Order: sequence, then structure tokens, then C-alpha cells
Amino acid sequence: MSLSLTPADQEFAGRTALITGGASGIGLALAHRLAVGGAAVVVADYDEENARKAVAELEGAGAKAAAVAMDVTDPSSVEAGVQFAVDTFGALHLAVNNAGIGGPSAPTGEYAVEDWNRVVATNLSGVFYSLRYELPAIVAAGGGAVVNMSSILGTNGFAGSPAYVAAKHGVVGLTKTAALEYAAQNVRINAVGPGFIDTPLLRNTEGPARDHLISLHPAGRLGTAEEVAELAAFLLSDRASFIHGSYHLVDGAYSAS
Repeated sequence: MSLSLTPADQEFAGRTALITGGASGIGLALAHRLAVGGAAVVVADYDEENARKAVAELEGAGAKAAAVAMDVTDPSSVEAGVQFAVDTFGALHLAVNNAGIGGPSAPTGEYAVEDWNRVVATNLSGVFYSLRYELPAIVAAGGGAVVNMSSILGTNGFAGSPAYVAAKHGVVGLTKTAALEYAAQNVRINAVGPGFIDTPLLRNTEGPARDHLISLHPAGRLGTAEEVAELAAFLLSDRASFIHGSYHLVDGAYSAS
């Protein structure tokens, strides 16, 4: 992914953005998009080595960026990551809670309890822990915006994915609740629901399985990480100043059929 910073693209200048799961896929595309917009970007990821590689690329293009190891299933790790962002760049204004995992496929009546706990801990509790420590920091900075990464499965069912679907539905409800609580404090909180996106998470899906995923989207293809990043960037920007507590799909008409 190439990155080019131009003086005209500075809508996030003077703001610090924290992106969980920022070292690959949608998170990495967001790191690039916000850096192009002038933000100082903190790439938070369980994979610290890849986070540092992402930051090296951002810095090489002239962006302000820093990497921090973060396990979103551990509240103390999340708290430390948010504090790192504040200590490094002086404040926190924007956050994208993007870290997530897919989990195995099995019917609900056969789903392993340990797999349920792992998926929910990452995809739902991880978003709560992130909000828990991001929101006070954003309020202290005078306000800002948050995007929580849900999924099309935040509004649809999907056989074989009970934990993932339940967690992503939970993210939408959590988003709406937090938005109600923080709107008066100048913090906007919204959710994005991507369809199946051509990211490393799906790169091992080939042949009939990949063709099936494509067939679920009337647009006739998988989405790209950059398309998701563009929607999230809009929601984080002042252009979305009256959008609070909403859930926005970017899914090639998956949910319209």
C-alpha cells in the first residue's frame, strides 16, 4: 500500500487518532487514510512487530505515527495503550476500535465454550474496554469522534458464527448507548458494518468458498479495506458533525437483498 501526503488533505491536522488492530487490513488502511488527513496516528496491535512496520511506512511518508502493543482482551493493556497515545502526542481526539477475530465455524449447539469466550472477549469486550479508557481521554481533549468496527453481521445472522454475530450485534448496541451518553460532551460515536472485505483475514479463502462469499454481495465482488476506511474517515471528520449513534453499512448491497 503506497502512501502520499499532500498539503491539501489536512482535515485531521492537530488531532491524534488511535486505531486498534491497526497493523493490517482495515486498520492499516485507516492508519494511512487518517495520516493523509494530517492526524498523528497511534497504531495499536497485538502484533507489535507489524505495528512498528506500519509506523515506519507512515513516518517514511512524513506522517506522525507511533506503535504500541495492545491486547484488547486485557483492560490494563488497553488503558496503557490509551495513556501511551496521550503521553506521546499530548491528547486523544479520534479512535477506531477495529481489532477483531473471526473464530471457528460450528452450529450454536456445538460451539465450543472456549471459542465463544475468546471471540466475545476480543470483538465485544475489547470494544468496551477501548471505549472505557478512550472516552475520558477524548472528553479531556475537548471532544472528538469514535468509530466502532461492527460488521454486516451486526444486523444479520450467519450460520456457524454464533459468537461473531452476537459480538457484532453487541457492538452496535454499545455504540448507540455510548453515543447517547457522550453526545452532550462533544463526542460522536458511530459504528461501521463492513461486508466481506478482501483483507488478510480472507486471503486463505479460495475457490468455491470465496466464490460463495462474493455471491452474497449483489455488487459482485468483495469490498476493499480502503472503501471501509473512507467511510470511517468521513464519520470521524467534522463533515459528519451531526451524526451520532448510527450504524453505517459498506457492504455491496449484502444487507439490501
